[in-house]
Amino acid sequence: MNRRNFLQSPLLLPILSGSAVAAAAPPKFRLSLAEWSLHRAIQAHLIGNLDFPRIAREQFGIEGLEFVNQLWDAPTASYVQRLKANMQKTGTQGVLIMVDLEGQMGHSVKTERMRAAQNHYKWVDIAAELGCHAIRANMYSDQTLATPAGVQSLIDCCAESFANLCEYAARQKLSVLIENHGGLSSDPDVLVRLMKTVNLPNFGTLPDFGNFPKEIDRYEAVTKLMPFAKGVSYKCNDFGTDGQETVLDTARMMKIVFEAGYSGRVGIEFEGTRMTEFEGVQAAKRLLEPLL
Repeated sequence: MNRRNFLQSPLLLPILSGSAVAAAAPPKFRLSLAEWSLHRAIQAHLIGNLDFPRIAREQFGIEGLEFVNQLWDAPTASYVQRLKANMQKTGTQGVLIMVDLEGQMGHSVKTERMRAAQNHYKWVDIAAELGCHAIRANMYSDQTLATPAGVQSLIDCCAESFANLCEYAARQKLSVLIENHGGLSSDPDVLVRLMKTVNLPNFGTLPDFGNFPKEIDRYEAVTKLMPFAKGVSYKCNDFGTDGQETVLDTARMMKIVFEAGYSGRVGIEFEGTRMTEFEGVQAAKRLLEPLL
């Protein structure tokens, strides 16, 4: 399927939101769309990052955008202005930028981890230009750290680099978030220890409902991360004939989010393969809307 036919596919029909005719009570949360939900279409060049604002608004009725830096063509000033113009045309709002591949913030060598922090500066600037409130970074290391001493070493290294990045982001009134995104970051106790060590008001978590190993109870893990949350990622993979996510108790998880006092965005991040990306986002939105 070529780009033109893809964009004209019946799957790309606007969604008639049930909440549009719901009672006047304000929602507890607002939805956003993680660009990673469309990564296969973008990587296949069927759509591009510059199309993301229009697709989020016109096809899904979502105005909050969670960008992914590795899906961009280039982080140049002219490119950012084109993207910003597309956002203005569609009435969409930048929420955050998920930043990958800019170095290891937990690197054992100080010069390397501080270089990684500095590599993130340009994404802070871009996020501010697009009206985002945060960037998401990772706490990866160059070492495999399994012992208590190794874990503490990673926390100490990350505390230094993330404090530096948070100081820079604070000048733009932005936050820096860490998602449970593999490795020790998917251990909620490690993330909580890092949050308490850095202890800055613009440093927080981005709890992802799906990025936990099997041995960790995801509901308990998210409960631990929510006191520090400045974003929430509704990771989903498949939906049954009843409309429910097949491995996640969505209502239970959203109750945890609500009871934590959170009132920010809930980002849809579809990663499944049985459904198309567009079908998956639509299914997630239908399920979440009555819970908002």
